[in-house]
Amino acid sequence: MKNWMKMSAFVLMASLMTSMTVNANEKILIGLVTKTESNPFFVKMREGAKKVAKELGVELQSFSGKFDTDNDAQVAAIENLISAGAKGILITPALTRAIVPAILRAREAGLIVIALDTELDPKNAADATFATDNFLAGVLIGEWAKAQMGSKASSARIGFLDIDKSQPTVGVQRDQGFMTGFGIDIKNPNKYGDEDDPRIVGHYYSQGNEEGGRAGMETLLQKDPNLNVLYTLNEPAAAGAYEALKAVGRENDVLIVSVDGGCPGVKNVRDGVIGATAMQFPLRMADLGVRAIVSYIKTGMKPGATPGKAFYDTGVKLITDKPVDGIDSVTSEEGLKLCWG
Repeated sequence: MKNWMKMSAFVLMASLMTSMTVNANEKILIGLVTKTESNPFFVKMREGAKKVAKELGVELQSFSGKFDTDNDAQVAAIENLISAGAKGILITPALTRAIVPAILRAREAGLIVIALDTELDPKNAADATFATDNFLAGVLIGEWAKAQMGSKASSARIGFLDIDKSQPTVGVQRDQGFMTGFGIDIKNPNKYGDEDDPRIVGHYYSQGNEEGGRAGMETLLQKDPNLNVLYTLNEPAAAGAYEALKAVGRENDVLIVSVDGGCPGVKNVRDGVIGATAMQFPLRMADLGVRAIVSYIKTGMKPGATPGKAFYDTGVKLITDKPVDGIDSVTSEEGLKLCWG
């Protein structure tokens, strides 16, 4: 929260010194490129970006892919924005390495590019990044799950619902964070799948949606019917996994953890579908992103990073109704006051 307040103050001060609203005769076009259109996380991000764009008197154009890893759609969106004379782009990259050439073309054309939610690979391919500390989000749910399992943690059977075989940074960081929190040796922190811990049942690429979560849970159960802990990249995948468990009468036997903090996910914590989730703040990312682009256009000043990190940390909060000593969390009731979507 302190980092959020400091960043807000930084952006607001820079903007106020140069007039918060843009001259009516000066056209400033900003593009927002998200992974998908329907995911509540990106819906809320668009809402936040539109609100602050209207406040600052700039034009916002939104683009999205058809699915979480739709890199082609994001490349086309960037090319369209370059041609349209946009001044800046906010992007939640679908494939963190594959999108880099298009982003570099935009920067060479004079646009400022800010990554939201997901760091690029390499991280400095963007001018700045506003994101959740995804590794920390994973650590929180991993530590919580280990504490919930108690003495059974040492013999747990753990499944992983990741996003895609390309291993985008957001997926790697959450996955490796969870493993670290649970006490698994992660080997190379920049990828998953090289671990040799016998508790790992396997990884399945869910594409971050319910259908993928359902199929992934079915596959993992076939590999090991005794699976009892499930890491999920996001809450849609978790919801799909729960439906698969329910279909075979195992919904009360598997501890599910996730990341997002959307209202449907927080309700699933309340209802016992998800044991704990790490809440992100997409509205905060979008708000800061639009303000930072406008400030840069007016002052030439690029936003900085949170001290000790390569990005601006927009915060994370653990939501659970089964608190653990030593791990800061809030209840689902409190989470419903903070959630989005």
